[in-house]
Amino acid sequence: MSEKRTKRVAVKKTAPNTKEANSNTVTSNRLKLLITIVNRSKADFYTDLIQSYAVNMQMVLMARGTANAKMLNLLGLADNEKAVILSVIQESQAEKALLKIDEKFRTIKDGKGVAFTIPLTSVIGALIYGFLSDNIMMVK
Repeated sequence: MSEKRTKRVAVKKTAPNTKEANSNTVTSNRLKLLITIVNRSKADFYTDLIQSYAVNMQMVLMARGTANAKMLNLLGLADNEKAVILSVIQESQAEKALLKIDEKFRTIKDGKGVAFTIPLTSVIGALIYGFLSDNIMMVK
């Protein structure tokens, strides 16, 4: 006769209001909105650079800086024509993209700008989320 052994598995109970209890929460592939403000003449360069970080959606808005002509002359800036690039990027790629953008701000002539991210807390629809997170399997 063989002796049967049973293995006990500990089950973790969670309170109903915690993040672990919510099955709709996506934690592995969160999205962020990357906002990059650069000179208008460099907008194409930066959109191409950002796209290399698995970004499927970008929007470029034409803008004008708020500094007056005296301030621009004082700072040595001739142009206040700006481009605001809005990009939806995966959280896992955001830091790499920001580091590369910062490097380009420091090394490219007239390539200065500002870049930062804002976390996105929700997206309507699984297909839209799949597209924005560059998850081809979800979109198909």
